[in-house]
Amino acid sequence: MINNHRIAVVIPSYRVKDSILNVIAEIPSFVDHIIVVDDACPDKSGDFVNSYTLPKVTVLKNLQNLGVGGATINGFQFAASNRSDIIVKMDGDGQMKGDLIPQLIAPILDKRADYTKGNRFFFPSGLKKMPVIRKIGNSALSIINKFSSGYYKIMDPTNGFTAIHREALIHLPLEKVSNRFFFESDLLFRLGVIRATVVDVPMLPVYEDEKSNLRITKVLFEFPLKYLNCYCKRIAYNYFIRDFSVGSLLLVLGATFTLLGSLFAMYLWYKSHMSRVPSSGGSLFLAAVPLILGFQMLLSFLLVDVENYPRDPLVSFKKNIPID
Repeated sequence: MINNHRIAVVIPSYRVKDSILNVIAEIPSFVDHIIVVDDACPDKSGDFVNSYTLPKVTVLKNLQNLGVGGATINGFQFAASNRSDIIVKMDGDGQMKGDLIPQLIAPILDKRADYTKGNRFFFPSGLKKMPVIRKIGNSALSIINKFSSGYYKIMDPTNGFTAIHREALIHLPLEKVSNRFFFESDLLFRLGVIRATVVDVPMLPVYEDEKSNLRITKVLFEFPLKYLNCYCKRIAYNYFIRDFSVGSLLLVLGATFTLLGSLFAMYLWYKSHMSRVPSSGGSLFLAAVPLILGFQMLLSFLLVDVENYPRDPLVSFKKNIPID
């Protein structure tokens, strides 16, 4: 316990038998509860941990493999039911160091954040250790995630070293959060829906001989549609269901002018192509004006959206937002 807050650490466990004990050993002594979730691990990592008498450690076992998200959610729910105030999630492969937990939970203890996550991109020197393909992939996902979640100041969205306050956790529809590798990105979207405050915590990347279970095909073919779905839902919730603001008006008018200008430009091109007669300057002007106005309005909407990020942590007040 620290500052009258009960701290729990959740470790989803799948094929990490060789490293799980070292991960547990590095967790600071002030942590009250360590929850290892054996996600139907073929190496029986849960039984392996149970074979040792480890204080504060509880092993949960999933009857079937649910993925890193499903295992983490089970750990979250168990920790919350045991009255943990702050719940840390870290992987069992040794990429996340327990001595960083104090820095990770500090913004939550100070009531500056409801949710914190590691950011491996903060220190340029640390990026030398990160494989090139991961640098490119994580950078691309970070940009896309900024739009889908609304957290434009957040980097490294797939970082699994996170901490969440119980007040934010109990308002999340955990049964709707993605169970697999989209878990962290989907969780950020859900946090944005309940207007939780999210803060990045700098950390150095650790890469040794561990292997990632994430396949590039999943990122290329599954993630884009999921990100688009999150973005559309977020825009609908924030600008048309929950509120109708200047940003809503800019988006509607900008999209309308851009669409009308594009359609008129295509009509002029088709008419000119079929008749072999170039369109007049006046006609081109009529097509260009709505396109320019629409583009400027969409840029203005983006600026409004960037500034519309949550600033007040949920720990200071309670609210319930049951949105699908």
